[in-house]
Amino acid sequence: MSHYAHKNLSLALMLFVIAVASLTFGRVDLDIPTVFMGLMGDADDPITIIVRELRLPRVLLGVLIGAALGISGAALQGVLRNPLADPGVIGVSASASLGAVIAIHLGLAITLPLMIPIFAMTGALAATLLLLMVSSRDSSVLMLILVGIGISSVATASISLVMNLSQSPMQLQDMVMWMLGSLENRTMSDVIFAVPFIIFGWLLMANVGQGLNALSVGEETAQTLGINIQMLKLRIVVGSAISVGAAVSVCGGVGFVGLVIPHMVRGLICREPGRILLPSGLMGGVLLTLADLMTRLPMPGTPLRLGVVTALIGAPAFLYIVFKTRETMR
Repeated sequence: MSHYAHKNLSLALMLFVIAVASLTFGRVDLDIPTVFMGLMGDADDPITIIVRELRLPRVLLGVLIGAALGISGAALQGVLRNPLADPGVIGVSASASLGAVIAIHLGLAITLPLMIPIFAMTGALAATLLLLMVSSRDSSVLMLILVGIGISSVATASISLVMNLSQSPMQLQDMVMWMLGSLENRTMSDVIFAVPFIIFGWLLMANVGQGLNALSVGEETAQTLGINIQMLKLRIVVGSAISVGAAVSVCGGVGFVGLVIPHMVRGLICREPGRILLPSGLMGGVLLTLADLMTRLPMPGTPLRLGVVTALIGAPAFLYIVFKTRETMR
């Protein structure tokens, strides 16, 4: 077994162990045999309700969302050739947040909780369509970054406007708490809603590894090797936008995962842009599941939110990456 395959297998086993541990830990701690009995038990059994209806959706979403953010971050850093690029740079995360905030402001979540992810996904798809229009005319890296920053700025300003217009303190609190990110109280309906979009985004980015490796030595070299640069950028940008939009639509604002994970993978496994996609997905699932476990720790006052934990982990790592990048550019 190659070193690369061995590392991926180790990450997969680590992710499985953490996922099982996440099923055992909560307000009511359970041992592993009880967890497996709950997964297979009768639907009316209290243990089955705790495991299958409360904890399993949370674990599945943690793995899927972490993987979506990790893969998207690695692909975007490769295609934009920028080590500081992350899914937020294309403006989809902010657009999804805008959709969710509008749903809360209109009171739609009271009648149908699934309206929040539906509106969030609508905002993400709108940003994706705009990126698609721009990339079909001008797929240059600079243009994609500028358009992404523009979309993110407009969406952030619109979020501030909606929050400013909100007259209900409860609505305002719900908006703030949603933007902080959480996997608490998620159901299998959220999983069923997000999974098709996340998988579709991954399918769009399938087999882009060779193109990313060729692109790392320059666009002209990649073109001489028969790589369609415009199509490569289009597949990665649209695929990342759809998968990240679906992820944000069900968990809220979770930052830094897509930025930090690819750098961790490069340091631990390999540095080839095309070969870090899979391990970035596995590492992203590990990080987000661990972060969700940290939100369940007993805390005085309000429990930690998922986005707060990832920011506390990611912000120092981001500063380290910035200084390290500056040193290598000297």
